[in-house]
Amino acid sequence: MSRLLFLSFAPIIRLNFRDRGLRVGGPLSRQAFLAPVLALIVGCGGTGDRGGTGGSADGSAGGAIVVSEVGFQTPESVLHEPASDVYLVSNINGGPLDTDGNGFISRLSPEGEVLDLRWIDGASEGTILNAPKGMAAVDGRLFVADIDCVRVFVLDSLEQLEDICFPDATFLNDLAVDANGTLYVTDFGFTAGAEGLEPSGTDAVYRFTPDGRRQNMVMSPSLGNPNGIVVGPRGIFVVTFGTGEIFRLEADAKRTPVLPPSNRQLDGVVFNNDGELIFSDWGGGAVYRITRTGGVEAVLEGVSAPADIGYDAMRNRVLIPLFNDGAVHIVPLD
Repeated sequence: MSRLLFLSFAPIIRLNFRDRGLRVGGPLSRQAFLAPVLALIVGCGGTGDRGGTGGSADGSAGGAIVVSEVGFQTPESVLHEPASDVYLVSNINGGPLDTDGNGFISRLSPEGEVLDLRWIDGASEGTILNAPKGMAAVDGRLFVADIDCVRVFVLDSLEQLEDICFPDATFLNDLAVDANGTLYVTDFGFTAGAEGLEPSGTDAVYRFTPDGRRQNMVMSPSLGNPNGIVVGPRGIFVVTFGTGEIFRLEADAKRTPVLPPSNRQLDGVVFNNDGELIFSDWGGGAVYRITRTGGVEAVLEGVSAPADIGYDAMRNRVLIPLFNDGAVHIVPLD
């Protein structure tokens, strides 16, 4: 969710957060992580199931690359597609719930060069793409969360194969695919109202199996606006924007806390090659990782609206879209 959106609908969203006893911003509590994180996270290997137009791709200290002023329009998610070794960037290009047919996906090289700004374009004939958000790539197909449907494209031909729609969904946000090909999708739990975004009570995690079954894995306002989702060897992990928590979601929909509710506003989540959990935080304007020893370290600080992050396992990099700034940061890990 963008900060522009947050500001535009501040009276509604802030009331919702205040009613939960939350506060925007504030310091990250290291102590809140250690015990639960070490119990659940250490030893989890990342799977990525989770994942020229002017402007610039500037290198910075530590080998980081900043791609800016290239035509991104509210970039929400970045995914490394390893088969082609490119980075894909989803651009909402408007409101997050607008069915305006102008969302697009950009294609970047690992060096930050824009290979195709509108590689998949909702404005093209035969393509339906409104407000693309989280993505996953598997078996030559690209899955893209788009309001109430997941759009499925063939990576080689860009043919739009199908739309996997969820009738009860209002704000599909992120998605991940497990080793068996099952797709997991979060619903952020908001809808468009007369004065902006309003809570819909549809906070959920959906499951779509390879045999075509759509399942409501869990739906409850108590999920706290589920945002990013990642699948690893030790389960499904979800971060929330409204309640600032991280939990592991079990097959029976039971939630095991990893990070208790906080004043954070969490967006994206990935595992790196070492099994460290990495997540983005709007409230703190930062991206953090939880080390294998239980420490919490900043990967990037002082940025606005770090959204749905990706991970390049080949180069050990975090891929960070800045929703408000129309930029992508490519940050190597130590």
